[in-house]
Parts: sequence; structure tokens; C-alpha cells
Amino acid sequence: MDNINAIIPVTKFKNAKTRLSPFLSEKEREKLLKAMLHDVTDALRKHVDKIYVISRDEDVLRYAESLNVNTILEDDNSNLNKALMQAMKICKGKTRKVIIVPSDIPLIGKTNLKILIDASKNLDFIIVPSKGGGTNMIIMKPMAIRTRYEGFSYQEHLKVAERKKLNPQVHDSFFMALDVNTTEDLGEIMIHGDKTHTKQYLKELKVNVESYRGSERLKVTRG
Repeated sequence: MDNINAIIPVTKFKNAKTRLSPFLSEKEREKLLKAMLHDVTDALRKHVDKIYVISRDEDVLRYAESLNVNTILEDDNSNLNKALMQAMKICKGKTRKVIIVPSDIPLIGKTNLKILIDASKNLDFIIVPSKGGGTNMIIMKPMAIRTRYEGFSYQEHLKVAERKKLNPQVHDSFFMALDVNTTEDLGEIMIHGDKTHTKQYLKELKVNVESYRGSERLKVTRG
């Protein structure tokens, strides 16, 4: 039996990250998603036994296969939480723990994943919050809870884990909290993302960042 498997749910490449549409074209956003998924799988590969990408998008699954990870075709009429249950059912009985992460946290490799995964051997439930009240990582036994990735999912996951007496442990990480949705997030990648595929791609697009004293902390432009 494996000690830990990773599950990465991935939306369709096309028409994703629409909040970035004024800054990046549809094709550029697709390439950005690929770069971020590459960073996430690279970071996890060093520490887990298997990686599963689950998606209903055949393009996503083909790209995931090119990264040498396992793929799962998401059931029809599914949603994110149902997709995660589908993936966890595959993992149940084959691994002691699963680590669930999104595909858009390209700085994941900047944190010490080994410490978290080692800690999970003795802890029932580890959770990492994202900016804005979401959840960017859960480590638990397969199907220990039904995930609730809608709205302020971090608090919802904590409540469920507490009700199940899983003694949830919170790990606060700037790098893992940063899921990319806005141009300011791209600026953070330019500042902190050395040696990532994502920063390299943004450099190819001539993305620049500078400190700014306006309504946002960073001014992100294209050269």
C-alpha cells in the first residue's frame, strides 16, 4: 500500500481564468495553466507515490499524460466535490493518505512539502488555507470527509473535520495560499517564482512587475 497519493482536479483549459482575460489571451491563459500544472506535479513528484489528475477535459488529460502522471476522466454531470470523491474512491484501499491540491498554485515547490507529508503520518487532517477563504491543500485518509469546495471552503472543511473528531491541523503558507487568479497574483509569481515553469512563461510574455502605492500593492504590465 502506498503511503500517500496526490489528487489534482483540473478545469478545462479553454475559457479558464477569465479574470485574467483583459491581460492574457485565451491561448496565453491555456499555456499559463499548463505551466502551473507542470510546477505542481514537479513539486509533488518528489514526495508522493502516485499523482492523479482528474478532469473532464480530454486536452487536460493528454497534457497530464505527457507529464507522466495518472489520469482520471471525470464523470459526466459532475462538479469539483463529486470529482474528488470519484478520485478518492480509486485511491481508497491503495494508499494511506491523499493530498488534494489545485493546479494553480505554482509556488507550491517553495514550501517544505516533506515536513507536511511526514507530519501527516501521525495527524488525521492537515489543511492549508488560500487567500479569500478557500482551501489550497488537504491531507487526510481517502474519503475521511466529503469536500466542500464552494465559497469559504476553508471554514467549512475545518467544521466538518472537527465534527468527525479528526483534530484538524492548520498550516499557514504564503506560497501555497497563492492561487493565481488576478494580475497581481502574476506579479507575486514574478517576484517569488524563480526556477518555476510559470515564471519562465510569464517572462516569455514580457510580464513586468513593480512596487505600486495605488489601490493594489503591485503594478503588473507587459513590455
